[in-house]
Amino acid sequence: MGMNLPELWQLRYFTAVAERLHFGRAAEALHISQPPLSRAIRSLEERLGVPLFVRNRRRVALTPQGERLREEAQRITAQLERVVTELRAMAAGEEGRLRIGFVSLADYGVLPGLLSAYKGARPKVRLALREMLSPEQAVALSAGELDFGLLLPPVAGAEEFDHVVVQRERFVAALSAHHRLARRRGKLAMTALAGEPFVIVPRDIAPGLYDIVAGLAAKAGFALNVAQEAIQMQTVVSLVSSGLGVAIVPGTVANLGRKNVVYRELADAHPRLDVWLAWSRRSLEPAARDFIAHARRLAP
Repeated sequence: MGMNLPELWQLRYFTAVAERLHFGRAAEALHISQPPLSRAIRSLEERLGVPLFVRNRRRVALTPQGERLREEAQRITAQLERVVTELRAMAAGEEGRLRIGFVSLADYGVLPGLLSAYKGARPKVRLALREMLSPEQAVALSAGELDFGLLLPPVAGAEEFDHVVVQRERFVAALSAHHRLARRRGKLAMTALAGEPFVIVPRDIAPGLYDIVAGLAAKAGFALNVAQEAIQMQTVVSLVSSGLGVAIVPGTVANLGRKNVVYRELADAHPRLDVWLAWSRRSLEPAARDFIAHARRLAP
């Protein structure tokens, strides 16, 4: 059987009387006349089955039960006021939470600047960040588990998303510092890498990246000799530093600062690799709309 709990308005009326111990002044504060207030308090006492006030001609006093209810009513009212304030702040974009997935490439490029600019404008919005592969982000966006994804297209379900290009990458060759080509100055032609073992991100993880690298090799007249695969860009560079192969990587990867790796700009013309900020086509909170606005200002 459910308890016969008081209504919120009844608690508000009760608190007004309990704080003033005077029905007339409490009615005035509530902007009502005294008779309806007296009826409301009697109704509350009947609902709870306990007396809350001792009344006589000289004074109004709280009973022990009334004193206990006053403490809890004040706490509940204060908590509700805080929640209402938070909700209004969320609607104004001043509070809230954004769940953001990102590929490691964005972490070396656009992400730090985007987060810094956004937090400067919206310091009270909480940001939950998760490094994720692009296919995983696409699934999470579709399921409503992410608000934004910084990912590499193409991804399955992309037609469900809106996006803005926030990073556009040129490619460079990553070589071990001990590689024979590392001593060369200037730009490096892809033909110089023919026959070299390559470290590469698998196509099912980053098809756009894979196709650009394979296309560069094909244009130079050779097929990729894939010696190692790695799903994270930092792992690709680590394998290169160990001398296990060469790699063609986005230029931003040089920001990793890995020892024993040198980077050479490519002489060959090639497509750029885009990084998207993607989001699902559903109604957006003000905090999310403002995040998109900041991303557009940083877009290449």
